[in-house]
Amino acid sequence: MSLFGASSPPWVLRTSLLTTPSSSSASSSSKFSKFQSCPSPRLLCRAQANVGSDFKFVLHDALDSSGTPTSLAREAREGFCSQIRHLSGIERQTSISINRCVDLGKTALYIAAEDDSLVSHSSVPLPVDAFISRFGDLSMDYCSHYNSSFRSSPESLLDSLENYLYVNKAFRRTNARHHSEPRALYLHSVLTHRSGSPAMLSLIYSEILKMLRLWGFLDFDVEIFFPHDRHSLPRGYHKQKSKESDNAHILTSQGLLVEILRNLKDAFWPFQHDQPGNLFLEGSTGFQLASAKAAQHRLDRGVWTSVHFGDMRRALSACERLILLEADPKELRDYSILLYHCGFYEQSLEYLKLYQDTKSRPLRRQPSDSLAILEEDAVEKLMIRLNLILMEDGWSRPSYARNFLGNNSEPW
Repeated sequence: MSLFGASSPPWVLRTSLLTTPSSSSASSSSKFSKFQSCPSPRLLCRAQANVGSDFKFVLHDALDSSGTPTSLAREAREGFCSQIRHLSGIERQTSISINRCVDLGKTALYIAAEDDSLVSHSSVPLPVDAFISRFGDLSMDYCSHYNSSFRSSPESLLDSLENYLYVNKAFRRTNARHHSEPRALYLHSVLTHRSGSPAMLSLIYSEILKMLRLWGFLDFDVEIFFPHDRHSLPRGYHKQKSKESDNAHILTSQGLLVEILRNLKDAFWPFQHDQPGNLFLEGSTGFQLASAKAAQHRLDRGVWTSVHFGDMRRALSACERLILLEADPKELRDYSILLYHCGFYEQSLEYLKLYQDTKSRPLRRQPSDSLAILEEDAVEKLMIRLNLILMEDGWSRPSYARNFLGNNSEPW
């Protein structure tokens, strides 16, 4: 279930500055006002030169302390930040089919490279540049088979491109959001196995359009129709002949990255049930559930992945990158609940306070719908629980030996 809500879909996002978290509620309120206002694109371009450099994230340091090397994961995270720092206010709202500043394909591959290093412990990084070259190969192969389409109408060209992708190359859509099929959620795997999420197929479609435009074969405005149902495929359409109803299906640059990361977050969330639900509520009430106790037992033994209990490492990495994207203050809240289950109580409380300080003004009033009421109640209860834990002796600072990352064994 998406945490954006129906009134704020992931392809319509606000932008602002990244600053340093503070344990002081008063100072953090002003420092994290980025979720409440939109600075000018010029200001944001200057300010994001050091995007994410001051955020106090946990994952990489915790893995290092437990004996798991993270140099490749850190390099991939730096690559991700090097791309998103170009997301100006205008660029965030720019359609992926006309994106200029951010290399979306490379950004998605940096996401894959970090997660690959987290789970494989390989000493060799994911070959990002080699997978980038596949876009050129796909585009060149299309040109060699459908060169006559460049002399036809825009609609005929797009029809031929979709026939090439979905018939000749057999790219197909999967609705898998469960981590038992992670290949559909990572770009390098989709390029290899040709089965992916709507976001990944949209990205591949867009990258081929970008190559055709660079080569001078595309001389009309084109948009990609991003499907919101469970079966349709991403398809292109001539922008000049579009309808107003098509606007709801335009995926922006930031919207695409948020969609990719939310799919990963949903898939690897460690406290899941048979029916999809609210991720924060599943985590915040997890200590009362037998399933969460079983999950904690597995984590304590170093078993980080299972069919029903997700993958804490990849859930944490998705949350951290969503926070860097400034998608929604609720990402601070969801990151907090993961830190709570990992035993990082001080950090969990800090991010929960930041969430309360930065959530939008309407939520400061009495929630009107039942889900919002449940969420706010869960936040208050979690804060009480964290304060009680931190009042006890021995919890004054994080102990990497007490959390699940302290055991380096793997389930295979």
